[in-house]
Amino acid sequence: MNIMKNRKSLIVFLLTMLVSFSCNREDLSLINPNEVVVATYYKNAAELEAGVYAIYGSIQSAQLYSREYWFLHDLRGDDNKSGGGQLETPRNQLLIGSNDPANSVANSVWNGLYQVILRSNIVITQGPEVEEISESERTALIAEAKFTRGWAYFELGSLWGGVPIYTTYAETFEEAAPKSSQTEVLNLAIQDLRDAAAGLPPVTNVKLQGRFSRGSALAMLGRALMFTGDYAGAKSAYDQIVNSGNYELVDEYDDNFQEENEYNKESIMEIGYADIGGFNWDGTGDGVGNEQSVRTQEYSAVGWRNLIPSESLLNDFERVSKGDAKDDPRFAKSFYVLGDTYNNGESVLEDTQGEETTFEGETTKISWRKYSLMYKVDPGGFLTGGINMRVIRYAEVLISLAECELETGNPTRAIALLNQVRSRPSVDMPPYPTASYPVNSDAEIMRAIIHEKRVEHSSEQVRNRDILRWRKEGKFDTDPIDYFQPKHELLPLPQSEIDNNSELSQADQNPGY
Repeated sequence: MNIMKNRKSLIVFLLTMLVSFSCNREDLSLINPNEVVVATYYKNAAELEAGVYAIYGSIQSAQLYSREYWFLHDLRGDDNKSGGGQLETPRNQLLIGSNDPANSVANSVWNGLYQVILRSNIVITQGPEVEEISESERTALIAEAKFTRGWAYFELGSLWGGVPIYTTYAETFEEAAPKSSQTEVLNLAIQDLRDAAAGLPPVTNVKLQGRFSRGSALAMLGRALMFTGDYAGAKSAYDQIVNSGNYELVDEYDDNFQEENEYNKESIMEIGYADIGGFNWDGTGDGVGNEQSVRTQEYSAVGWRNLIPSESLLNDFERVSKGDAKDDPRFAKSFYVLGDTYNNGESVLEDTQGEETTFEGETTKISWRKYSLMYKVDPGGFLTGGINMRVIRYAEVLISLAECELETGNPTRAIALLNQVRSRPSVDMPPYPTASYPVNSDAEIMRAIIHEKRVEHSSEQVRNRDILRWRKEGKFDTDPIDYFQPKHELLPLPQSEIDNNSELSQADQNPGY
């Protein structure tokens, strides 16, 4: 105890002396000349572009697209179930609907989205002040930041509802924002995405692969407008993508989830990774230590197998055993079943850890193939990798446009668009109508749309948000989420946000939490 007291006394003495000496130095400079300050850093095009790259770093981070983002969406939908007892408690809570305001997965995504907003706001605010830049560069870079901010607010508004809105970067705690309504948040997102679409170049003029384009903004705008029920507005956005001629379906469905075929003609928004740099578990996207994704390890049959496809999803695929004309090839291209080959056909999947699945009267183990490196390697015990995450594909635009056509009174084009997706050479499914999916009424066409979108985009973080809006519109006879209660419509605001934001109180928490 005396040692501790003596140490404290010494520290207090040294600090006192330091302050005394410092106060007597009239020439003391309080500004660190080596420190980068936002207000003075952005002087030219290269520095403003560096600010945009910082936004991409946040999106690429473990809080978002290299890990927690796809977990959050997949756990709240019905495409997945637990792969076994190895699934961590916060993830299982989201899967069964018992999550609370302290859930670490949801809160990581929240923090990642607000980091994107902060960095976007810096570019949007500082961009007009940059002098050494052409107007075309300025417009494109600010539009890029408008897109990322609009995307982040769409995520927040659709998942959490009303949240604090920041349109400039806060520098002090006194600049904390109160909770805005869900309508206000989504309106801001839509306006940002409209502005981005007006200022971004088409994909053919994007300087570097992986940068967001006009097509990215229009596709995300379509998602946001559909979520708010504006099908005519979404149709207009999607039609611009189709009419641009910049995108098309690739012949091979697998090309959308493998490393060798990234940035293909079907990809509209894609998050880039590389087989270098490793995976940074604590990363927020800063530096170069987060160049890989952990998707292969988390979902693969030869890996942790934390999430596996649900029976509900498996049974949604058209199969000969159900009386359909043929097995949907997307089944084998999306999943591994025991007995399948992998590692360029050199290995046979004989067993894997975790839960079994009963499918077509047999008990087996079925695992995810999408985004798994198993197609070309044997992962062994642990493997991260550089497969890019495809956020929006042209196939989604066509299926979503089909829904917009149906909602705005053009069922014939809706069916034609669905059949365009089904006619991909590597899929080649019989066109609608089929025995299982007649299309004689709007209700039957909608049922085909729901089916087609699910099997085409299984576990691509599309289904969760579709369930949210289709539930509101009464499109389900039985709710696909068996635990659903009204409180599950929205995620709870993080308790840490309520505790640290002086403009929020417990009364701002979403109902039921």
